[in-house]
Amino acid sequence: MAQMQREAARSRARQTREQAGQVRARAQAEAAVARAHAAQLRAAAADDREQKRLYAQARADEVEAMNGELAELVQQLENLLADGLREHPALDFEALKASPPAIEETFRKWATPEQPPEINELMPPEPAGLSKMFSKSKHERQVADARQAHANLLAAHADRETRRAARYTEEKAAYDARVADQRAEAIRQHADVDAFEAAYRAGDPEAVVSYCELALARRSYPDSIQPVFKIAYVPESRQAVMEYELPAVEVVPLAKGFRYVKTTDTVTEAARPPAQVRSLYASVVSQLTLRTVGEVFAADTAGHVDSIVFNGVVDTIDPGSGRPTRPCLITLRTTREVFNELDLARVEPLACLKHLSASVSKSPAELVPVRPVLEFSMVDPRFIAETDALSLLDERPNLLELSPGEFEVLVQNLFTKMGLEAKQTRASRDGGVDCVAYDARPILGGKVVIQAKRYKNTVGVSAVRDLFGTLQNEGASKGILVTTSGYGAASFEFAKNKPIELIDGAGLLYLLKAHADIDARIQAPEDWHDPMPDTGEDPPTASGRHSA
Repeated sequence: MAQMQREAARSRARQTREQAGQVRARAQAEAAVARAHAAQLRAAAADDREQKRLYAQARADEVEAMNGELAELVQQLENLLADGLREHPALDFEALKASPPAIEETFRKWATPEQPPEINELMPPEPAGLSKMFSKSKHERQVADARQAHANLLAAHADRETRRAARYTEEKAAYDARVADQRAEAIRQHADVDAFEAAYRAGDPEAVVSYCELALARRSYPDSIQPVFKIAYVPESRQAVMEYELPAVEVVPLAKGFRYVKTTDTVTEAARPPAQVRSLYASVVSQLTLRTVGEVFAADTAGHVDSIVFNGVVDTIDPGSGRPTRPCLITLRTTREVFNELDLARVEPLACLKHLSASVSKSPAELVPVRPVLEFSMVDPRFIAETDALSLLDERPNLLELSPGEFEVLVQNLFTKMGLEAKQTRASRDGGVDCVAYDARPILGGKVVIQAKRYKNTVGVSAVRDLFGTLQNEGASKGILVTTSGYGAASFEFAKNKPIELIDGAGLLYLLKAHADIDARIQAPEDWHDPMPDTGEDPPTASGRHSA
């Protein structure tokens, strides 16, 4: 009984131990699962934090790149003039000559003949031993078969070679024809470039304009600025007139910087102060003006352009009326001699323009306009070019064939049509007209002295000086000199900053058409002589400069 009780106790103890072990095992397993789950949660949390950190870093990098692009754009706008000085604007005529592109020589794959089949590769081996004695006829049949097979292969080879040679000849002829066409086109293109260069060197007006346009078009600018311009050239005055479409104020970025706000996951923009926008835009306008004028002078290596009129306009919408408008924001006339004295690498653009007596908008950003020193339409070639049809029967009055009295009446009527009270005074000794007009506008109006010269050759600076003296003697507020020819650089330089306006032949034709609806022309008769011979410019002084 005692033994049985002991065994039962041991059995119960064993069961108890087993149950306790199972409980411990379950507890350990559950603890392991809990630890694994906690590890998973920690890993997920760490991964989530890392993902958030990486995302925030990516957004921060994105904003940093945006700020970098913004800073680069502003720097490009601030360095427009300096960047332009690093390039040489003159055209290399040889570089304009196109080189024929390479043509793939496809004919060469047909150039190599195919090797004919060798009969030895088809011949059966020579019999040996007893077979040499008993299989002679069999070997001879095999040889005959090989010779026949070789003949068939030779025939097929000859056919392929015939087709290959024909294809080679065809491909080679096509290649030679393309090469000849390209060479002929290159010769024609090179001849056109040579003719263009010769016309430019000779001072042909169209060639001079094309040369300057091409030189400017090849210049590099920031992507935000796409230059659009037109140029006219007046050979009588050796003057180029430019109308340049300036970029609108939107070229200046309104954002000063960007910042990433991590808590809201947004990118905020700091606005550029309006005063800074206006200042930077005024700088852009000034730099583009100086850069463009300088590039035309530098590109004109033949020296055909003595003076330049630059009108910077903006093609935009008037915020008040909602209608298209083209206000002129900057205008200047300068000569090569004056401009070459500038050190553009060291100037402050606005101060430099003031030094050149340029008229600059008081607020370019608000599109406050200025009056151009010379309207581009007044030198538009359409008003002076004669078409083939007109050359056959031209009914337009030739201003150089009018009598002095008729010319006087014409000029007087023109300025009357323009709103002035013009009165003829006396015929001048050079066949032109002296006319006194009155501008009835308050404040801006007053007495105007007008003198016209029917000249074939360039009007000299002495005539401009005489007009200025007459203006002072008459107590007039303005003097206007009109000619059928043109003026030289010294005349423009003398008239600068004075109440004098110079109108050349092209401008006179334009004014007659625009205000009097008269289609006129200027063509000197073969026996024409200017009333007062004028060399056009004062002789140079010892320093090489004209005494203006």
